[in-house]
Amino acid sequence: MCLDDESLTAAYRQYQTELVEAGLLISLGVPGLYGRSGIFEGVIEHFEQYVTQRGAFARAEVMRFPPMMSRQHYLRTGHIQNFPDLMGSVHTFQGGDREHLKLLEAREKGEDWTRNLAATESMMVPAACYPLYPTATGTLPSVGRTVDLRCFVFRCEPSSDPARMQLFRQREYVRLGTAEQALDHRNGWLKRGQEILNAVGLDARPVVANDPFFGRGGQMLAATQVEQDLKYELVVPIATAVKPTAIASCNYHLDHFGHAFDIKTADGKPAHSACIGFGLERIALALFKTHGFDPTQWPTDVKRVLAL
Repeated sequence: MCLDDESLTAAYRQYQTELVEAGLLISLGVPGLYGRSGIFEGVIEHFEQYVTQRGAFARAEVMRFPPMMSRQHYLRTGHIQNFPDLMGSVHTFQGGDREHLKLLEAREKGEDWTRNLAATESMMVPAACYPLYPTATGTLPSVGRTVDLRCFVFRCEPSSDPARMQLFRQREYVRLGTAEQALDHRNGWLKRGQEILNAVGLDARPVVANDPFFGRGGQMLAATQVEQDLKYELVVPIATAVKPTAIASCNYHLDHFGHAFDIKTADGKPAHSACIGFGLERIALALFKTHGFDPTQWPTDVKRVLAL
């Protein structure tokens, strides 16, 4: 069975309405931008605690980054070449009294007052691992590095699908090191990530995937990514079982960020990197869809795992 776009949109809007009416999400008047209730946040908090327990073996460095990063660092990631439609640039007013009057006059006339804003030195973070790489410039120890990250990330893709938020959190475990170290990390966490999601009652399944590359060359890049076996997603049904949603991804970046940020292995070669990213809001949405809106009524084994 397959659904057409109209039917998918209806399914997304129905689940969105249910979530808002239940008070779990708080509509903020912009598609894909929501507040979260205490119950929603509590589910994420307990899920993260479980992820932390399962990841303790890695003895990872813990880092938490804000949702903005240096514009210059952003430009070195390659994101603007591949995903310009998803990026967010931070602009603000930087003029004096005269320029302020022009801004207010434009607003009063119903004109585009945002033309009076100027770019800052900041960009919105599009992936939780991006702020890490500029901090890792230099030579890695022979054992490499493993870092536990969490960050709000931004992607400009407004949607009626509650799982496709513009601002959401990713929890990641990132590995920097040799090709073997990075690939072992990706493969190990693909299995472990599925186990974590299955343990909380989500029927997550791994699928080979690709990123949504932009432009005429995007299809070729996507095909190459699949051919090289670089990206897997763990998918579950959320709004509809017909089109499952990715709630976690496991990615092998080759030595892309090693080259971009001059990160080297102990033998002087560009470092390779890999990560698992848990989409925390999407996981909470999947849990509510699977088990119901009241966590106190969830299955006993799920509540035990999450310590609810």
